Amino acid sequence: MTDLDYLKMSKWARLAHSFVGFFASIPSKCRDGFKKLGLWFVRLFRSIADNLVDLVDTFVKGDWKTRLSYLVMGFGSFARGQWGRGLLFFLFQTVFNLYMVNFGVAYLGKLNTLGTLETYREGRRTIYGDNSFFILLYGVLTLFFVLAFIYTWRANIRQNKVSQQILDSGKKLKSTKDDLKSLADEQFHKTLLALPTLGVLVFTVLPIIFMILVAFTNFDATHQPPSKLFTWVGWDNFRQLLSSDSASYGDTFKQVLFWTLLWAFFATFLNYFLGMMVAIMINKKGIKLKKMWRTILVMTIAIPQFVSLLYVSKMFAQDGLINTYLMKWGWIASPIPFWTDAGWARFTIILINLWIGIPYLMLIATGILMNIPADLYESARIDGANAFQMYRKITLPYMLFVTGPYLLTSFTGNINNFNVIFLLTGGKPLSLELSGNAGYTDLLITWLYKMTVNDTNYKLAAVMGILVFVVTAVINLLVYNLIPSVKNEEDFQ
Repeated sequence: MTDLDYLKMSKWARLAHSFVGFFASIPSKCRDGFKKLGLWFVRLFRSIADNLVDLVDTFVKGDWKTRLSYLVMGFGSFARGQWGRGLLFFLFQTVFNLYMVNFGVAYLGKLNTLGTLETYREGRRTIYGDNSFFILLYGVLTLFFVLAFIYTWRANIRQNKVSQQILDSGKKLKSTKDDLKSLADEQFHKTLLALPTLGVLVFTVLPIIFMILVAFTNFDATHQPPSKLFTWVGWDNFRQLLSSDSASYGDTFKQVLFWTLLWAFFATFLNYFLGMMVAIMINKKGIKLKKMWRTILVMTIAIPQFVSLLYVSKMFAQDGLINTYLMKWGWIASPIPFWTDAGWARFTIILINLWIGIPYLMLIATGILMNIPADLYESARIDGANAFQMYRKITLPYMLFVTGPYLLTSFTGNINNFNVIFLLTGGKPLSLELSGNAGYTDLLITWLYKMTVNDTNYKLAAVMGILVFVVTAVINLLVYNLIPSVKNEEDFQ
């Protein structure tokens, strides 16, 4: 297809063509991905080999100060008068040695079994054994510490090599005062980012890796340290959660995943299009009291969801305000099972979510609509276009282009929308056909919460967390390549 033929196609035809083209290109993209992954491993091994060669070369050609730095980090910097750098290197090695001798080696040695000695009672005394939780946690932390030590030790050797080259060229090395001035000037970004980077590693990366490792253990209510140990079980938890037996975790996972995706679709796109419609109606010429209508809608945002959603859940209960008045007016003969029937519960949740989500989209759409050039609409009216045609050809493409990334993040957010589901129904109605205390309105994230807090089934909860990430990552990667903001950027330049 030529570029001219492509431009003659309608927007929807272009979108369909993009879908077909994207899925047709998946095999080649997978092949390219594996090729890039292979090249990355080649570059990694080459980098390791280059570093090893450089270490040997530096030791052979270096002076006695450099060689001693291989054993005592910071010695070369001390000997050359760079007291600040030498002190930092030496302190890091000292802390590392003390940690490894007192804790690290012991935890690393037990990491392969996660402990062998259980806690037991001997008479009136409690003899404490191994704690699998601490072994796994501190074992992972120790591995991080070892990697940090290797990196710092390599930086120490590289520092000695560079310092020796500078002195051989007749130049003067930076003093500790110069280093401090540099950290407050041209290297100030490193000073600012040091603490946040450490915080991200300790409080984000480490817990994520810990959770991934828990998915390969049997850590649950019957294996609670320190009284009971847990151990490695390989892929057994994944097989249990993804099994296809009826009334099993696998069957429940499929049902919950289907409802999660269905909920995310309706919660995202109904709010999006209805919010856009509300913004268009309020912004229409001739509409009076625009500020008042916007204020009324924004009130739902101002009220905390913890209060509003709990109140609304009571309104739709069997003996709630809605059923009471509908029966009083004679519109229904018996209470509508808003929360006790699966179909009604899901429909009601989607309906109430419109009340929550439309105001957000109304505010976003209002700002975008005000920035669409009025000349486009004027030209369309002169050409005889009606309101729907102007919406389809001007408003919608412009909105999709600007809000494409928002749509993607909104869909991802709705997959993990804990508040609406938990505060309205708590995942109910429950059923014996569903395993793991799951309900018909549970999302993956609320089911994960139940597994963790109610059932203490940490192993399957960890697997669930990994699968939630995989589902969201795949959807994000697929949709990101199709949104107009990425594919048709030149159309709005």
